[in-house]
Amino acid sequence: MSALPPFPVATGAGPATPPALTALGLRLRPATMADLPGLRRVYADTRAEEMAQVPWPPGLRQAFLDQQFDLQHTHYLQHYGDADFLVLERAGEVLGRLYLQRTAPEHLVVDISLREPLRGQGVGSALLVQAQAQALAEGRGVCLHVRRENGAARRLYLRLGFVPAGGTDTHERMAWRAGAS
Repeated sequence: MSALPPFPVATGAGPATPPALTALGLRLRPATMADLPGLRRVYADTRAEEMAQVPWPPGLRQAFLDQQFDLQHTHYLQHYGDADFLVLERAGEVLGRLYLQRTAPEHLVVDISLREPLRGQGVGSALLVQAQAQALAEGRGVCLHVRRENGAARRLYLRLGFVPAGGTDTHERMAWRAGAS
């Protein structure tokens, strides 16, 4: 593992954990470098279906995922260094992440990722609804990007009032504005 840039020092406890998640024993808190092994597992879990189709031995697959995680981590810190880098945990186990840049003119969900057991349980919805409420309180919208082939995430975003707003061949930009849905 190469030396990775550190997360910014959190200036507070970060956003409160949504009550629905607290009821599930989950806690949202600022990420630290000690969370990197757990965040690597979150990242690998989000790529599991894709990696299952690659005929590589497990060691090569893991080396590839580690390299990709390192590159993504470095990119996020270089380009979104003022974001809130938040970890979702239960009993000390990292189960997800929410990287949220809360700047004008709209907040940007840089990344939201959950381990497979939490998907489809309302966890992502609770995190995004909280992000929408924070943005609304500041008179801002929220935007994010989703891989075009990620139908489950796209359906969630549409249900929460996000609308397509451009993108690339691989990713769709979606935006939410209070009262626009």
